[in-house]
Amino acid sequence: MSDSMLIEDTPPEGFRARGAPSAALPGFALAGLASLAGAFFSGVSTADFVAHLDRQVHQIHCSLVPGAAPQLGESGCRTIMLSPYSSWFRDSLWGGLPLSLMALAVFVYLVFRAVDFGLTSDVTRKHTAFFMAAHGLPVVMSAIYFYISSTEIGAVCKMCVGVYVASVFGLIGSVVAHVRAPRSNEPAGASWARWFVEGVAYVGVLVLLYLGAAPTSEKSLEGCGTLVKADDTAKIMVNLSNGRTKAIAVLDPLCPACRAFDDRLGRSGLMSKLDLDAVLFPLDAKCNWMLKTSLHPGACAVTEAMLCDRDRARDILKRAFENQEDWMNRAKNDEAGFRSYLATQFPSVKGCLGTNEIKNKVTKSLKWAVNNALPVLTPQLFIGDRRVCDEDTDLGLEYTLTKMLERAGAGGARAQR
Repeated sequence: MSDSMLIEDTPPEGFRARGAPSAALPGFALAGLASLAGAFFSGVSTADFVAHLDRQVHQIHCSLVPGAAPQLGESGCRTIMLSPYSSWFRDSLWGGLPLSLMALAVFVYLVFRAVDFGLTSDVTRKHTAFFMAAHGLPVVMSAIYFYISSTEIGAVCKMCVGVYVASVFGLIGSVVAHVRAPRSNEPAGASWARWFVEGVAYVGVLVLLYLGAAPTSEKSLEGCGTLVKADDTAKIMVNLSNGRTKAIAVLDPLCPACRAFDDRLGRSGLMSKLDLDAVLFPLDAKCNWMLKTSLHPGACAVTEAMLCDRDRARDILKRAFENQEDWMNRAKNDEAGFRSYLATQFPSVKGCLGTNEIKNKVTKSLKWAVNNALPVLTPQLFIGDRRVCDEDTDLGLEYTLTKMLERAGAGGARAQR
């Protein structure tokens, strides 16, 4: 047989590297499937996040079952998404940079690595050690965010749970691949550096694409209306914080949306920058003539309690937020009994609740909203005399408030010159 025939029968180097599958293939297969599942869950979360960038309320997916219908109401997934932990750089980008987007990029890269290494016949522990280390990243991040969601937010996101489980199985698959792969005497430094840069590139490309399409919402920074009469001549406002920039919040103490807004504002770190007063606007037909039925039974009684003892109003509001469902049920079943309960819980308001004087105060608080032509809606927030748009009180809260505070500070500096 001629030398030329021998050369023709010898497969090219590249194809020889993709020859018979390695013993580590089962581990790569498990890790690849797990990473594919992680990419699916993080991709759905990213899609839900992006859908809200139009500043409207949308349905959100919160089921581990693919194809399950999204939900419009409150859910653990919505709570997690609206929390400041779901994205980074919220004060400089409307909504921030979603963590799920970066998770999606990482999982897609891990799928690529699983396929690439799995089809390489001469794979060694040089490859699998990097593969195992790369899978450690989503596991570590999953542990951190599971702790945050459990202890700080108090909610569980099913999509997040899917990511957590996928991360664990991905790590298990990478360990299996590492155990089954043969040892290697080759230095791993250069290869590891190249693979690491490739992974960073996956994340970087997606981040740049997102930043290029992210909204700025400059128009919303002008606010959605202004106050006609911001002064408190009737002494009906209660102070919530003592920062530098004057702000007014219109709240109902038994309003779930107000509780969520207060929580987001507190977690944002911006509360301390506001000289925040609250105007109480109970959505309870017992005292609010603008309503035919009570949306939040007992809100009038709690409002009276806060106005009876304005020095302790913050404490009463905090207790109201913590016990909203219980207090509304008590008031719905027995209004008089609920008022007695409040007097027991806050002895300083005993003898004040239900008096004509305090009822007149509540009426003046409601009239403050009427005089400023405010909608029958809570919560509402004003920075100076400009109303923060309702669409900017959830995902865009940090960005909008930061920019409005900067403008308010710049305006105050110009006024002092």
